[in-house]
Amino acid sequence: MTSSHRLFIASCLSIMTTSMMFSIRADVLQPVADAYHLSNAMIGMTMSSAFWGFTLGIIASGLIVDLVGMKRLHVFSAAAYLAGIALILWAPAPAVGAASPVHVFDAPGPTLLYFGFLVTGIAQGAVEGVTNPLVATLFRHDKRRMLHKLHAWWPCGLIVGGLTAWTLARLGLGWQVRLASVALPVLAYLYLILPLRYPASERVHAQISGMQMLREARRPAFILLFAVMWLTAATELAPDQWFAKIMADILPALSHGSILFLVYTAGLMFVLRQYAAGWLLHRLSPFSVLTCSAALALAGLMTLALLDPNSLQAGAIALLGATLFGVGKTFFWPTMLALTSEQFPRGGALLLNLVGGAGMLSVMVAMPVLGRIMDRSDTQQALLQFSVLPALLILIFGAVWAWQRRGGGYAPQTLQ
Repeated sequence: MTSSHRLFIASCLSIMTTSMMFSIRADVLQPVADAYHLSNAMIGMTMSSAFWGFTLGIIASGLIVDLVGMKRLHVFSAAAYLAGIALILWAPAPAVGAASPVHVFDAPGPTLLYFGFLVTGIAQGAVEGVTNPLVATLFRHDKRRMLHKLHAWWPCGLIVGGLTAWTLARLGLGWQVRLASVALPVLAYLYLILPLRYPASERVHAQISGMQMLREARRPAFILLFAVMWLTAATELAPDQWFAKIMADILPALSHGSILFLVYTAGLMFVLRQYAAGWLLHRLSPFSVLTCSAALALAGLMTLALLDPNSLQAGAIALLGATLFGVGKTFFWPTMLALTSEQFPRGGALLLNLVGGAGMLSVMVAMPVLGRIMDRSDTQQALLQFSVLPALLILIFGAVWAWQRRGGGYAPQTLQ
């Protein structure tokens, strides 16, 4: 096995760990809220700190990765995971009968939770900030396919995390044990990467200066891509973080197994990214794929929002809605990263990580907003209002797709 493939395997395991944290964090959301007397809006704020951390980690990685080296950042991500998990587990729960805190920072327990999730978010951002430019460098002539293969391990981690959480819950183990289980794959990828040597990034190899890299960020096409990432990431990941609760609220009879809906949609994503993405994206324009993805995501959210929980077919319709949403969200994140790397190769790790950071910042804003809507009305009304995001994406991607077809089609840019 070549060094490149060893690095790719280590990167895949790191991405799997990152999404495993997403999955388990979604599963323990309600138990943590109950243990610390937090409302939906407050637990949304607490969990959103992970997205602040992710944004900080991925953008900072883009700025310093060529200075400190990809390997040091990769090792740092593992250390940050372990530190963040320790902070969360040390957070003291309120005494029995204690009043609910008005704000996250009103009590030491919720405050430590906030900063613990923040540190795990920084670890997740560092993983993305290293693995995306690393894979783009290792496979510079096959970026689209290999970035999709890399990010196939994102849904794989959601599956592993969801099944781990479900199994540990069935064994009667608390949310603390479920969260601590993330430390195992962290230690595994740390063990893999320590003996490996990392290459210089594609930008450094092509001798593109830092000023040339920064100028790429000012191009109007990149600014549009950066702005659209806010919508794609919110559409994909904000409902994901609430998905177990969403399905439990819509179908109360299935509340104990609601996390399995997230596992199911993650399974769809893994299969499609791993086995269909290369075939699909080499035959279709990325913007045609993104337009169809937005349409399917919209159809899925609308199906769940308009579902009658009392109908005899409620379970089947909920599965249909989850399927449409799961297929629709599959290609958003890796396709947006591949577009960035293919259209702005001079931007290097910085532009890749700015786009990834925009995605996480978007979810940080969208997740508590979704929680507040659910507090004020109900889950299905929240999904109905949230459906405006994929509707906007259909219009944006459809317009770019039509414009590109008139101009001769999509063509990636390469560095000489």
